Amino acid sequence: MNFHQFVRDGGGWETLKMESQFANPYLQVFKAQVRTPLRPDGCEWTVVHRKGATVIAPMTADGKFVLVHQERVPIHETIWEFPAGQIDESATNDEKIIHDTALRELREESGYELAPGAKLTPLGLYFPSSGFTDEHCHLFLARPVVLSKQGSSHDANEAITGCREFSADELRSMISNSEIRDANTLSTYARLCAMGIL
Repeated sequence: MNFHQFVRDGGGWETLKMESQFANPYLQVFKAQVRTPLRPDGCEWTVVHRKGATVIAPMTADGKFVLVHQERVPIHETIWEFPAGQIDESATNDEKIIHDTALRELREESGYELAPGAKLTPLGLYFPSSGFTDEHCHLFLARPVVLSKQGSSHDANEAITGCREFSADELRSMISNSEIRDANTLSTYARLCAMGIL
């Protein structure tokens, strides 16, 4: 059972068995039996399936980044991070829906939107924790952004306590001082640096 177009059998990989252990609207847990290139007899693994997501690095015309301050229940902290949100399950491989999800999450979480004539630049995707989950995040740069007349509209599961602009130097300092610790923001920042955007 493969959930995403880039997680497929072939090249020495074969899913022998997948047994559902737990499911809710946000994730599914499977006990998997998988044959791999180094384990031709197969191995057992616990695999968590999650929807794909978008992560957006919003940048203003003067080069500031917009971050949201969001409660994260698993770590019992409220942290600064780039806006992000899940893609509809049936559309995780549809480029237009991924793009539209990024724009929606940008506005809903931060209250910002693309300025007229601005663009949403894809930065590729990454796997936040490939040791146990197939979750993947599509990264974007939204530049330049402006405050939306509609403002933000957080969904029922979000607890966003604030939104603020930070200079590139402030963002770098927050990362080096471990004030920013979430994988989405760190990975997006690394991709921006690797692509020569920062």
